[in-house]
Amino acid sequence: MTDNDTHGSPYAPHTEAETAAMLDAIGVDSEEALFDIPSPVRFDDTFDIGPGSEREVRRDIERTLSRNDDLTELLGRGHYDHYVPSLVDHLSDRSEFLTSYTQYQPEVAQGFLQVLFEYQSMLVEVTGLDVANCSMYDAATALGEAATLAQRVRSISGDRVLVPAHLATGRRAVLENYADGVDVTVEAYPMDDGAVDTDALEGTMAEDVAMVYAETPTVRGVIEESLSVVGDFADAHDALFCLGSDPVALALLEEPASVGADVVIGDASTLGLGRSYGMGLGMFATHEDYLRQVPGRLVGAGEDDGGRRAYTLTLQTREQHIRKERATSNICTNQAWVALRTAIHAAWLGPDGLVDLAEDCVRYPQDLAARLDEIEGVQAPVHDRHHFREFLARTDQPATAVASDLRDEGYAVHDVGEHLLQVCVTERTEAAVDGFVAAMAEVAP
Repeated sequence: MTDNDTHGSPYAPHTEAETAAMLDAIGVDSEEALFDIPSPVRFDDTFDIGPGSEREVRRDIERTLSRNDDLTELLGRGHYDHYVPSLVDHLSDRSEFLTSYTQYQPEVAQGFLQVLFEYQSMLVEVTGLDVANCSMYDAATALGEAATLAQRVRSISGDRVLVPAHLATGRRAVLENYADGVDVTVEAYPMDDGAVDTDALEGTMAEDVAMVYAETPTVRGVIEESLSVVGDFADAHDALFCLGSDPVALALLEEPASVGADVVIGDASTLGLGRSYGMGLGMFATHEDYLRQVPGRLVGAGEDDGGRRAYTLTLQTREQHIRKERATSNICTNQAWVALRTAIHAAWLGPDGLVDLAEDCVRYPQDLAARLDEIEGVQAPVHDRHHFREFLARTDQPATAVASDLRDEGYAVHDVGEHLLQVCVTERTEAAVDGFVAAMAEVAP
């Protein structure tokens, strides 16, 4: 192929005639017309990034990053900073895993398929359910997939999905996007002292409820105490009960299957990724009865012709890739590399280590809340409940002002209300608690 034969990217070469033919078939005059970018976000300037040596580029990046605030982050609300052992980095960066990220030829990716099988097995063990997949982007998309699954498997029609009033804004927004596509209405039920208001929930239950969603811990860190009651409500109205949690919490809290959960979703990347600010791994587990309706991919184990244990993609709906209008889900990724990191971290901890970590996640916030409660102008925790990783604190001073002053002292917390702060502490930030308490005593009164 000569230079005159190519146009645009060398990886997708087209002649000018081919490009013109495609544009004509679509009915537009230029490639620019294919993109509708609003003026306020359209970038028409140049980046003005000149070439440089590796040493010069590293120096420029270090100079840019040095402008970031050096804060101790006591932040949570879905993104948690757990220590990730170096073993996770060393093993997950091996070329065998990086080069077989997506197993389009699964028979030659036995090592990676085993990893995903082990990952699924770990989720099955902590949830008590029959089937887990390895294909959700994050907790929000997993919740959306649960809602559409509820529409497909219920024996009677229903167009309402009930969610807690205390639900992360982003998670609800993604759910509503999913719901809009299947004509489902998302409604919030009230909370009582940070947990499910069971009387109010019972009052809103009806035959048109397709799914009831609850979380433990909640977005405020409260451990939900009425999961069995929620499960009974859902069962009485033939609705699916979807429970949101994460693998660390489930190492200690009630097993979802024992409280009647039909689907368990959440972010599995609390293990393996650390604080990732958006990058996640959606957890999705359910009953075997719903196997054919599960989105994404499932890895199974069997034997080859020689009687040796072998792994394969047991279920992967082809429509997800090529006939999306007929697919049960349009999620195509298997999040394989992220699931690998989660599986390695879980195996490194082992059952006892995972329980120890979960117990720390109960003890640390309990101790910190008690110390903050002794400070004049602070009440903690706001909810008279057990907490996991995080809790709310009420301040006499406006929360925005207190949070700003804490930033000046080197600490970042969530400002979630006029007089409400949310504080999260894990093994990564526990050593900073003394300094944080001192800073709070300085700025809160």
